[in-house]
Amino acid sequence: MRNTGIVLLILGLAAAVSIATAGTGEFEDLFENKDFSKWTKVDGSPVGKGWRIQKNGVVVRHGKDAGSINTKKHYRDFELVFDWKISEGGNSGVKYLVKGSLGLEYQVLDDAKHKDGKIPSHRSASIYELVAAPDDKPVKPVGKWNSARVVVKDNHVEHWLNGVKVAELVIGSADWKKRFEASKYKKHEGFGFWTGPIHLQDHQDVVWFRNVKIRKL
Repeated sequence: MRNTGIVLLILGLAAAVSIATAGTGEFEDLFENKDFSKWTKVDGSPVGKGWRIQKNGVVVRHGKDAGSINTKKHYRDFELVFDWKISEGGNSGVKYLVKGSLGLEYQVLDDAKHKDGKIPSHRSASIYELVAAPDDKPVKPVGKWNSARVVVKDNHVEHWLNGVKVAELVIGSADWKKRFEASKYKKHEGFGFWTGPIHLQDHQDVVWFRNVKIRKL
């Protein structure tokens, strides 16, 4: 019994380690030139004036009808890191495994003042609509920077917030199928299995991003 307990403890500790530790490649800065050369609107047209990059490298969705934007490159297994802060009552998100504008989403939200804050799986850092981040997640107040991390490796998805893993899911698992069938995504065949761009969402609210970097795993 003692040996079994030790084995279970070791397995538990291993499971707590991010799957991203397997990655060895360098991160690519998706705004390294302080421009949108690596991005387009969802329809492939150039990024409009509703998005801008400040002198300090902060990316801001600030204007009406900015439109969501996608990276030109597509990704399947990757580690994505970024910092975000949201405006009061605001809503946005970072999507991945995207087709068009549909994909899994790292929710960016003012949980306290946006109506989506009433739905656990729609709150900040959740795998939107599928897995709720816990109530005690280490989110910082509106107007303060949060650090995010998304890891996708062999259909295993992790969301991290300020250094803490707050949500995970295995695409295609029994748990996935249960959650998927109960979600608004259930009519979209292939959802979660696509290789696609990284997507910054325009939800008509002001949102800021910085240090947006990715590496393939």
